[in-house]
Amino acid sequence: MDFTGKTAVITGAGQGVGKGIAMALSAHKANVALVGRTLSKVQEVADQIIQKGGSATAIECDVKNKSDIEKAILQTIEKFSSIDFLVNNAQEVPLGNLLHVDDEAFENGWKSGPLATFRFMKLCHPYLKGGGKIINLASSSALRADSEGYGAYASVKEAIRAISRTAAVEWGQDNILVNCIMPLAKSTGMEWWMNERPEEASAFVQTIPLGRVGDCKDDIGEAVCHLFSDGMSYITGSTIMLDGGQAFLR
Repeated sequence: MDFTGKTAVITGAGQGVGKGIAMALSAHKANVALVGRTLSKVQEVADQIIQKGGSATAIECDVKNKSDIEKAILQTIEKFSSIDFLVNNAQEVPLGNLLHVDDEAFENGWKSGPLATFRFMKLCHPYLKGGGKIINLASSSALRADSEGYGAYASVKEAIRAISRTAAVEWGQDNILVNCIMPLAKSTGMEWWMNERPEEASAFVQTIPLGRVGDCKDDIGEAVCHLFSDGMSYITGSTIMLDGGQAFLR
């Protein structure tokens, strides 16, 4: 895969899965616009990419703020002149039993997830027309048999899937592909949990048929690169599980 001349916007690119996707796309020669709430984090990733000979720019953006999103898109166009790929990864996570999740946490989950995804997609649409591709991050939390503690989070992630399926239908005529992924990867939060609770983590890993937690770049990032490749131009409106077989959804 060679994405020379292509530009990708990745939200939540300062760490974890977002960083892994950015590093993989850059390794395949895409320009990457790294969008994140904390400028120092996305700048650090941008510096790593540039040191390896890649092309990257760091953009400070609170995805809950519409004007920040508008500025992020303008900065990307000013830097790279085009947007070919969009990855909506940023998400505040409202976890907890329903009686314990307050309105503010739920509202922030909504604003940072489906609403931000909706806004980025619409603002990028003019640039994506004619062959652009979108990957939105969903979660297998909505598929759990035991959903205790995940209701609010699962609801905002399922909203992203609904928006994605509709966009795939409505924007097919514009030759824009829209898919979701459900990744299970060693993100910053996952790594902390595995280190803090090794016995629980070991039991959890045993539920993954492949016996390991995915790598943010090599497993998740590379999969996204394949979905953005020319050979995947007939896949749209789908949800792809990147979880080592753990959720058993097809």
